[in-house]
Amino acid sequence: MKIFRQSVDNEKYIIVNYFLKSKTTLRDAAWALAIGQSVGNPNVRNSWETDELFENHSCIVLGDEETLGNLNEGFVQIAFPIVNTDFQTDGVSHLLCQFMGGQMDIDIIEKCHLLKVCFPKHIEDSYFLKPKYGINGMRDFAGVHGKPLFGGIVKPKIGVSSTVLLEMVKEMVEGGINFIKEDEIMSNPACCPVEERVPLIMDYLKDKNVIYAVCINSDPAHVLDRVKKVHSLGANAVHINFWSGLGVYKSIRDLDLPLFIHFQKSGDRVLTNKKHDYHISWDVVCDLAGLMGVDSIHAGMWGGYLSDNEQELKQTLDILHSRGVVPALSCGMHAGLIQAINKRFGVDYMANVGGAIHGHPGGSKSGAMAMRQSIDGVHSKEYETAINKWGIVE
Repeated sequence: MKIFRQSVDNEKYIIVNYFLKSKTTLRDAAWALAIGQSVGNPNVRNSWETDELFENHSCIVLGDEETLGNLNEGFVQIAFPIVNTDFQTDGVSHLLCQFMGGQMDIDIIEKCHLLKVCFPKHIEDSYFLKPKYGINGMRDFAGVHGKPLFGGIVKPKIGVSSTVLLEMVKEMVEGGINFIKEDEIMSNPACCPVEERVPLIMDYLKDKNVIYAVCINSDPAHVLDRVKKVHSLGANAVHINFWSGLGVYKSIRDLDLPLFIHFQKSGDRVLTNKKHDYHISWDVVCDLAGLMGVDSIHAGMWGGYLSDNEQELKQTLDILHSRGVVPALSCGMHAGLIQAINKRFGVDYMANVGGAIHGHPGGSKSGAMAMRQSIDGVHSKEYETAINKWGIVE
C-alpha cells in the first residue's frame, strides 16, 4: 500500500489542502495526518490492519515522499476516501472531525492550517442542496437589482418586548429596508419569546417584500423543532449562529422549507484566526456554507470597526458568489461607506446595518432612510445628517 502518490481517482476521494509545520519533516507530519485521520495510530501498526483495509480506507498523501522529507513545513494535499463517510447521516460534523481532528494531538505537528476542500462533483450534487434562494432569489423577493441589498439588525440586541420590537421593525421598513435580522444574542428570551414575537412581526410584514430572519440559536435537541415552529408561525427566514454547529445549516436546508437561511459568524475566529497555529480558513467555512445551502452569510467587512484585508475579502466574496450566496458586509457599516465599498467590491452584497440605523440622530426610521438614500444615490437630509455623524469614505 503506497501512502505517498502523485494522483488518485478524484471521484473516490475528497482532496484537502493543508499548510503543515513539523518538528521533524513535512513527510512525517503528512504521514501522521493521513494515517491518524483514517485508519489508526500514526506510529503503530497491528494485525487487524489488512492490506485491503489500508487500500480502501487509508488517506493518501499527494506528493513526493523524498521531497517532503527534505522540508519541515509547507503545503500538502491529503486525499480522504469517500467510503469513510455516510454523507446522508454523518454529514458535515463528521467530515470536519476527519479534516481537522486528531492531528492537533500529534506532537510533531506544530501547525496545521486547513486551506481548501474539494469534493467529488457527484458528492456535491447528491448530498448538498445548495441555496434554495441565494442571491438571485433574494433580489427577486425584495425587488432589488443592480445595487446592494439593504439589511438591518435589531438593536438593542436583547431586552425589548415583542411590541417594542414591532415598532422598531415598522420604522426600519418605512425607511426602505429589504432584510431584517434579529441579533444573535436574542433567541427565545422570556421578554420576547418566539411564539409571541414571530406572529406579531410577520402579520405586519405579510403584504411587504421584506425578509425577516428569526434568531433560532439552540442545541441539537431543539434546533430543528424551532425551525419548524417559526415556519408554522409565518416566518420567511431564520438566522443562526455557527455555535449551534456547522452542520446545522445543512440540516435546516434539508428540511426544504420556504425559508431564507442566514449564517451568522460571530465567534468564528476561534476557528478561523490566521494567527492561530491550528485553524480552518474562513474561505473553507464559506464554501461549505454555500454547499450546505445558506442563502446569506456575514462574510466580513471593509472600512468599519471590522475592516478585513481587501484582497482577502474579495476572494471570500468570489467564493460566495460562485455558490450563489449573498455576502453580508457588517460591523460598522454606515451610509458614508456604500460608494467606497461598491467601487472596490461591486454591488452583489448586502449592506447590513445596526448602529448606523438606530444611532442616527433622527431615530431608526431616519437611519434606515439615510442608508436607503446612500444605496440609491438619491440624497436628502437624512443622508446628510448621517454623513455629518459618521463621515464619508472615498
